[in-house]
Amino acid sequence: MKAYLLDPAVARYVLEHTTPPDPLLSRLARETAEVTGGDARMQIAPDQGQFLTMLTKLMRPQVAVEVGTFTGYSSLCIARGLSGGTLHCFDVSEEWTSVARRYWQEAGVADRVTLTLGPALRTLAAFDETIDLAFLDADKANYRSYYELLMERLRPGGLLLADNTLRHGWVADPMHDGDTVEDIRRFNDLVAADPRVTVVMLPVADGLTMIMKN
Repeated sequence: MKAYLLDPAVARYVLEHTTPPDPLLSRLARETAEVTGGDARMQIAPDQGQFLTMLTKLMRPQVAVEVGTFTGYSSLCIARGLSGGTLHCFDVSEEWTSVARRYWQEAGVADRVTLTLGPALRTLAAFDETIDLAFLDADKANYRSYYELLMERLRPGGLLLADNTLRHGWVADPMHDGDTVEDIRRFNDLVAADPRVTVVMLPVADGLTMIMKN
């Protein structure tokens, strides 16, 4: 469970009353834990996955973008929600995204996903399509730069979701001043003060911020 801000009993209750992941997603989560060790914490929580699929179905995006794919759990959830659109994934790791490719293929959604490898600050800058839906879950130090690149391409009414925006709740505690915490604080402040957007920060998992371009 990644609901760090909830009482464990409440967190379990939430998961018990949310549609659980299917066997394929569960197997992907297990394999991720086996092959990545401690890095498996970078994978989104099961309730976030259901949320991404549901939101994608509701928005019906033609162009979706994910920055930070890892082993593919979130991209699989988004791709399953598409109805005619394409998900463009940006990541730097051939090793971890090779796991994602296998699961996209097995799930029958590989034809909906385009993967671009390389530093996202460079590859996103070269991306010239208008974005309907974006999911940001990459290195925290560059969140503000990714945000600007995505905002330039996001259509009015489009939605950007940013993960890990509460950092275990440490963003609200001045005693925690580690690099990633401060990076997220600066990102959160930037978004909250941006007149181009309407923002809702959800206490889901490690914090999920929904940002709609006005």
